[in-house]
Amino acid sequence: MSAPSLRARVRSEMSQEIKEAARKRLATDGGNLSLRAVARDLGIVASALYRYFPSRDALLTALIIDGYEAMGTAATVAETAVPREDLRGRWLATCRGVRTWALARPAEYGLLYGNPVAGYAAPQDTVAPASKVVFLLAEIVIDGADRLAPVSSPIPAPVREDLRRLIEEYPGDLSEERLDRVLIGWTHLFGLLDFEVFGRLNDTIKARAEYFEHHMGLIADFAGIPR
Repeated sequence: MSAPSLRARVRSEMSQEIKEAARKRLATDGGNLSLRAVARDLGIVASALYRYFPSRDALLTALIIDGYEAMGTAATVAETAVPREDLRGRWLATCRGVRTWALARPAEYGLLYGNPVAGYAAPQDTVAPASKVVFLLAEIVIDGADRLAPVSSPIPAPVREDLRRLIEEYPGDLSEERLDRVLIGWTHLFGLLDFEVFGRLNDTIKARAEYFEHHMGLIADFAGIPR
């Protein structure tokens, strides 16, 4: 494979610089990015920036995909450091990896899981990167299929249909009941992180790390993962 051309390398480097400047803007402006403000921070005219990102939405999408990819990588790196047979350790490491990333980059996390950006609709390109963490949790459960505690609970028929559709779209050795528990764990993980990142635990819970570990352990129990 031939090396990228000089023009391609320059374009890639400039795109990265623009995204880095935009990430810094997230800390003050949130998702209400202004391409003109980003261009001003870089010392270029707005028309030059439009050659790389034709709209605010295009830049937001690039930042969102990068954010999901980075968070998924953080979770994967943490999970792969744990022995394969330690299912509970892998589950907890995945959750810790996500938390560590979120606390280190609250503005980027806010773009992913904070208030919706007015006038912006995320395209299909963001779906796969956004699914990395839940797929990782599901893989842990699939790997331990013969070691997990039984789970049984009534699931409303419409919800069961959704779960069956997801299983058929993303094949894996999961029952509807087991996938239901994984999805509950996924939503609880990000619900708790929202409370921590956005200050909703202030003046309530001081032992944040211990609280997080406690809850992720309860969810692991709920998913049937042995201690």
